[in-house]
Parts: sequence; C-alpha cells; structure tokens
Amino acid sequence: MVCAATLSGELGPSELAVALPGLPGTPPFYDIRLVGPGSSRCSGRVEVRNNRRWGTVCDDNWDMSDATVVCRQLNCGTALMSITEAKFGQGSDPIWFDNVQCSGNESSLLQCQHNGLGSHDCTHTEDAGVVCSGRIVLSGYILFNSYLPEGQIRLVGGSSPCSGRIEIYHADEWRTVCDDHWDWSDAAVVCRQIRCGKVMKATREAQFGEGTAPIWLSDVDCSGSESSLTDCHHSRFGDHKCGHNEDAGVVCSEGQMIRLVGPGSSRCSGRVEVYHNGSWGTVCDDNWDMDDAVVLCRQLDCETAVKALNTAQFGEGTGPIWLDDVSCSGRESSLLQCQHSGFGPDYCKHDEDASAVCS
Repeated sequence: MVCAATLSGELGPSELAVALPGLPGTPPFYDIRLVGPGSSRCSGRVEVRNNRRWGTVCDDNWDMSDATVVCRQLNCGTALMSITEAKFGQGSDPIWFDNVQCSGNESSLLQCQHNGLGSHDCTHTEDAGVVCSGRIVLSGYILFNSYLPEGQIRLVGGSSPCSGRIEIYHADEWRTVCDDHWDWSDAAVVCRQIRCGKVMKATREAQFGEGTAPIWLSDVDCSGSESSLTDCHHSRFGDHKCGHNEDAGVVCSEGQMIRLVGPGSSRCSGRVEVYHNGSWGTVCDDNWDMDDAVVLCRQLDCETAVKALNTAQFGEGTGPIWLDDVSCSGRESSLLQCQHSGFGPDYCKHDEDASAVCS
C-alpha cells in the first residue's frame, strides 16, 4: 500500500504526496511517503522523492525524534516506533538520506541535519521506517485520533484480558503472531506491554483458537527485557511460512484490571474502565476528583494526574457502570482500594462516565 499527501499542485487520483518545505527552488521537487509490505497510510518504509525519483532513508542514527517529524509531516499523529533494518521491506535505489538527525521540533524531515542528498554508506538492508499513531482529525474544537494505535496488542479467546491469542493492530486489522520460536521470553514482553503482570505460560498451536486476519509476525526472538513485542528481533512484517493453526498466545498473571479508553485517548488519558466479572465497565463521575485521578495515574504508572474529568469527556461507554461514589485519599495504590458504593450501581448513566488525564 502506498499513501502520502501533497501540499503543492492538484491531488492526483493514484498518488497523494506531501511536499517537503525548506529547500529553495523547483525543480527539484521533494515529497515523502510510507510504503512497503504491510504498510498503511501512517506506517511503512520512509521514502523521499527528488526530481521524480523515489528513494529511501538509511537507518544510521534513525530514532524517535526523526520518526516524530515524519509522523507530524504526514498528519499521522504521534510516533510510536522508529523502525530500522528494512522491517517494511527493502526499497530500490537511490538511497537519498543518511545520518538524519532531527531535534523532533522540525515540520519537515528535510529541515533536519543529514549527510546531504545521495551521500551515504548504506545498503537497502538498512532502510528506515516509522509507525505512527494515526491521522489527527479536527472535529469541532476537539482533536482526536481516528485510528487505534498501530502496534497495539490485545489478547483474545481467553478467560480474561490477560490470557489469549496475541493480536497486533495494523492497517485496520487485528493480525496474529506465528508460534515459530515462540517461548517464555517472548510471552514475558507481551505481558509487560499490556500491563498484565508476569508471564505464566507461552502457548502455541492456536490453543486460544485460530485468527482470521493476516499473520503479522514470525520468528519472534525477544531477550525478555524489551518494552514492546515489535522491539524484538523478528522476520520482516508479514513475512512468514505459517498457518493460523500456529497462532501464538500467552497466559499472564492478572495484572492491572483498569484501562483508559475512548476517542482521543492514550495510555495515560481517557475514559476510566474497570474489568470485573468478565467484562469492562465504566466509573460514574459522582464525587470524582483529583484524589481519585492521582491514584489512577499512579496505578497505571503514568506520572502525575493533570485533570479529573466528568460528563463523559472521552465519550460514553457502552458496557456496565461498575463503580460510583469513588472516594480516594490519594495515597492508595489501586482505585479498588478506595471507598466506593460497590460494584454495579444502577442510578448513573454513561453521560456521567469519569475520565482522567495523566502526564
């Protein structure tokens, strides 16, 4: 898939490109796009066009600051990953940029320091890529992310959110992981990433049922210390010799049974939901205040509380309303250690769903 956007001229039917500001004169003409196997509008191998020729960017010194600039330039939200070693496939000549060094504040990749056009000592095995959170849409006065974050992980088919078949979100699909070389260290990274405590079991051979979307990762080889599954060594995205009868899974200890969700949410901001009795439910905003938000942010390892929000500021939930009249002192380590009226109050509505914003 090839997607990009243009700031100069009319949009063509088959190509949407973003012109890169900061270079004098036309021609040459500069665009940027994300392409490659498994790419989407906001994830893929980074390519720049000069004088009608698309070329790649070498991954020497490629980091999150560089990815941040690319994601901003493409109106693709925040950077989730800076990708190295041609994980979105190898491009073809030329290689236009090497040793890109952005501060992260630039509006264009070409405003960053680099070796100069075509100056490099790289091969296409070093092609750089990015994964961004998704397009930012202006709706009224609210900016929100219209996509689930690329690379987000979920577990399905298990008895709780902390056990099941591993699925990774990419290009509007939940894709599976092949169990080739799947082991305890790989499962430990998954459990840590989704905040489900310690690994109890690394499962193979589709023990939690077979997925249906494409298989996204294979030959995963984690040390166990990585913060994200895609940070581990693995085959090229989408490159595998597997069937869904080899879908990998995990069983984690229960971990955190709380999350922040809703339009515009992030790991540390959103509508508060608690997992109880087999389903996720919201928290009513009666008496919801900063002391409650302080406990929530601490529980989620999200630094300090910035706002305690009521009246469904991150959208209305759809499941049960589990908690009401939450009253924390601010010193508790878990929201469930605070006083509340018990699970399942029946006098609140979802337009009273509580939310929080943490730093």
